[in-house]
Amino acid sequence: MTAQMSTASAELTPPLSAAPLDPVCGMELSAASAIALVHAGKTVYFCSEHCRSAFAANPDHYRRVRGSAAPVTAAPPAAAPPPCSAPPAVAGTLFSCPMHPEVRQNHPGACPLCGMTLMREQLSLDEGEDSEVLDFQRRFAWTVPLSILVAALAMGGQSMLRIPLQWRSGLELLLSLPVVLWGAAPLLRRAASSLHPMRPNMWTLIGLGICASFLYSAVATVFPAVFPASFLLVGRLPVYFEAAVIIISLTLLGQILELRARSQTGAALKSLMKLAPTRAHRVGVHGEDTDIPLSDVHIGDLLRVRPGESVPVDGVVTDGASAVDESMLTGEPLPVSKSSGDRVIGATLNASGTFLMRAEKVGSQTVLAGIVALVSEAQRSRAPMQRMADRVARYFVWAVLISAVLTLLAWGIFGPAPSWLHGLINGVSVLIVACPCALGLATPMSIMVASGRAASEGVLFRDAAAIESLSRIDTLVVDKTGTLTDGKPTLDSIETLPGFSEDVVLQFTASAEQGSAHPIAAAILSAARTRHLSLKRASGFESRAGAGLLSTIEGHAIAVGNAALMSQLGVSVQALNSRPEELRAQGGSVVYLSIDGHLAALLSVKDPIKSTTPEALQRLGTSGVHVVMASGDAPTSAGVVAARLGIQEAHGGATPLDKLALVRKLQREGHCVAVAGDGINDAPALAGADVGIAMGTGTEVAMKSAQVTLIKGDLRGIARARLISRQTVINMRQNLGFALLYNALGVPLAAGVLYPFTGWLLSPMFAALAMSLSSLSVVTNALRLRQRR
Repeated sequence: MTAQMSTASAELTPPLSAAPLDPVCGMELSAASAIALVHAGKTVYFCSEHCRSAFAANPDHYRRVRGSAAPVTAAPPAAAPPPCSAPPAVAGTLFSCPMHPEVRQNHPGACPLCGMTLMREQLSLDEGEDSEVLDFQRRFAWTVPLSILVAALAMGGQSMLRIPLQWRSGLELLLSLPVVLWGAAPLLRRAASSLHPMRPNMWTLIGLGICASFLYSAVATVFPAVFPASFLLVGRLPVYFEAAVIIISLTLLGQILELRARSQTGAALKSLMKLAPTRAHRVGVHGEDTDIPLSDVHIGDLLRVRPGESVPVDGVVTDGASAVDESMLTGEPLPVSKSSGDRVIGATLNASGTFLMRAEKVGSQTVLAGIVALVSEAQRSRAPMQRMADRVARYFVWAVLISAVLTLLAWGIFGPAPSWLHGLINGVSVLIVACPCALGLATPMSIMVASGRAASEGVLFRDAAAIESLSRIDTLVVDKTGTLTDGKPTLDSIETLPGFSEDVVLQFTASAEQGSAHPIAAAILSAARTRHLSLKRASGFESRAGAGLLSTIEGHAIAVGNAALMSQLGVSVQALNSRPEELRAQGGSVVYLSIDGHLAALLSVKDPIKSTTPEALQRLGTSGVHVVMASGDAPTSAGVVAARLGIQEAHGGATPLDKLALVRKLQREGHCVAVAGDGINDAPALAGADVGIAMGTGTEVAMKSAQVTLIKGDLRGIARARLISRQTVINMRQNLGFALLYNALGVPLAAGVLYPFTGWLLSPMFAALAMSLSSLSVVTNALRLRQRR
C-alpha cells in the first residue's frame, strides 16, 4: 500500500472551480492550506497532516465512507467560499482551530472535528469585532424575549397569565418556532456537520438535546393521540418547549462570552503590534525631511527619529545620540543609551534626543515582525500535557451518548410515572451538561496567553513544549563569552615603562593593530578612538599566528603580542616582575608592546561581566537551579570569571563536542538540563539540551538551535521565562483538573444518580447554563496569566 503513495509536490497548480472535501474529515479545502498525497496514480488533498496520515494508513476505508471509488482530484482544491454570515477574509489570511491546530483554512468558520470557531492565525490591528460574535449577539437579542415568554408560559401560564390549559401548548409551539428554526440555526448546522465525518463533538450533544426536547413537544402538541394515556399529567401531555429554547439562548450567550474572552488571548501581541509607528521621517539628499508611510521605507533609507517617537524600523544610528526605551520588547526597564554605530530596534521608544538612523531591516524582516510570527506559531502548537486531554476527549462524546441512552432506559423502566418523560428530560440534561470544549481548551488557552505575555517581557518560546519543559529544568549550562560577559573585550589597563606615556603607547599600539581583525585589536582601537588619538601610518605589517604582529611606524620597529613573541625578538619582560600573572589572575588578556627592541608597555584587555549577570545567577540559585559554566576560553580565564560570580562548577577549554558531552552526562545523571549560549560553538549543546536558550544578541545559528530566545541577551530573562513557564503549567493543570472534575460531577447529577438519596435532579436549562460557564471559566482562568508577576 505504501509503495503506491508519495508526497506530492509543494507546487500547487491552478485550482478547480469547485471546492472538494477532505476524504477523512469532510472539511472544504483551499489551495492555501491543502496537503497533497499521491495514491494509485491520483492526487488526494487533505486539510492537515493528521487526516493525511489517517488516509495513508487505510485508504480503502475512507473511499467506502465517502461513497466514492476514489476521493481524489487532479488538481488542488479551490478556495471555498466563506459562510454567508462572515465577511470575506483578507487574501492570505489563515484560520485555525485552537483545539486542533492542524485544521487550517483560508476563511472563517467552524472546525469540522470539534465544531469550535476557528481563530485568525495572524493578528491584525484593523480587524473589527468578530463577525460570528455579532451574529450570535443578533440571534440572542431577538430570541431571548421569546425564550422568556415560553418559560413564563410553562411555569405559570395558567395561574399567572390566565391562559387556558388547552391553548398553552400551541402558544408555546408558536413562540418556540423562530427560536429553534432561526436562533438555533448555526448550532444545529454544527451538530449536523459533526455527523458528516462521524466525529461527534459538543455540538452533537447540544443538537441532540435541542431536537429531542423540541420534537417530542411538537408531536405531543400537534398529534397528542399517538402517546398512551400513561403519559398524561394533570389531564395534559407535558411539553418541554422551555427546555429547548432556554438551552438555545444560554448556548448563544455562552458562545458570545467565550469568543470575547478568547479574543483577549492575543492582547499581548496586539499591544506589541501597536508600538510600531505608521509613518517615518525620511531624510533627503539635501537634508530635508519627508513624512512617508512605514510601508514605503526601504533598506538603506536615512531616517530621522525625534524625541517621543517610536523607532520606525531596525537599523543603525548614524548621527546624534539619545536614550531609547526598549522595555516593550526586551523587558529591560531602564532606557538604553544610543549613539553613532549602535543598533536600534523598530517599535522601541526614543525617550530623548534626536538622531539619524539607516534602515537595515524593514517589513517582515524586523525584530517585531519576527516576534509576532514566532509567538503566533507557538500559540498554535500543542503542549505535551494536552495528549492526556486528547485521549480523554477522543472517547468522551461517545461515553456521554451512551450515558444519555442508559439514563433514558433506566428512568423509563424503573422511574416514577410518567417514567419515559422523566427519562427523556434527564437524558437531555446529560447531553447538555457534558462539555468536551472545556477539556479541549484547557491547555491551548494557557499557552496562547503565556506566550504573548512572555514576548512582552523579552522571552520568545518556539512552541508549547518549550514552555512546559522549561518549568522542569534543575540545571543550567551557560557559556561565558557573550552570555555571562558582554562578549566585547575592552581595554582595562596600561602599564608603561619609564620614558613612555599612556597616550603614546596606546597610539602606537592602535596604529599597529589597525590592520588586524582580532577582538583584542578591536578593543585597543576602540580605546584609542575614545581618547581621540589619531592613528599613524603603519608599513611592513607582518602577522605571526598565535603570537602577535610586527610593523614599522615613523621608522620605529613596533611589535605587539604575547610573551612568546617578545622571546622570539629577544625583548626582555623581566622588568614587569609578576605583574602579567596578576593581571591574568584577574581575568585579563595580556599584550606587550616593544619599540625598537625595548619593552615599552603592558596592556590588559578584559571581557567585562554583564552588569545583570550576578543578579540573574542569584535569582536562578534561589529558585533551585544549579548553574554550570562551560567555556571555550582557557581554564584560567574561565575559572576567574566563575570565582567572581560564585559558580561552583566551571569547565574551561571546552569544544562544542565537549559541551554536548557535558549536557548528556548531566542528563544521564537524571537532571533536566537547559543550555544558554550565543555562538555557533554553542549550537550542538543547545540542540541536545532539554531546553536550549539562545541570546538574542548572538548568532542566527544559535537562535535556530534553541527552543527559547532572550531578545535582550540578559540572563535575567531565563529566571523570568522559567517563572512564566511554571505559572503556565500550574494554570494548565488547574484547567484540566477543573474540566475533568466538572464533567465527573455534572454527568452523574444530570443522570439522576443522586435522586434516590437526595431528590436532586438537574433541569436541562440549568445544564445548559453550567455547560456554557464551564468553557468560559477555563478561558477566564487562562487569562489570569496576563496579570501574574
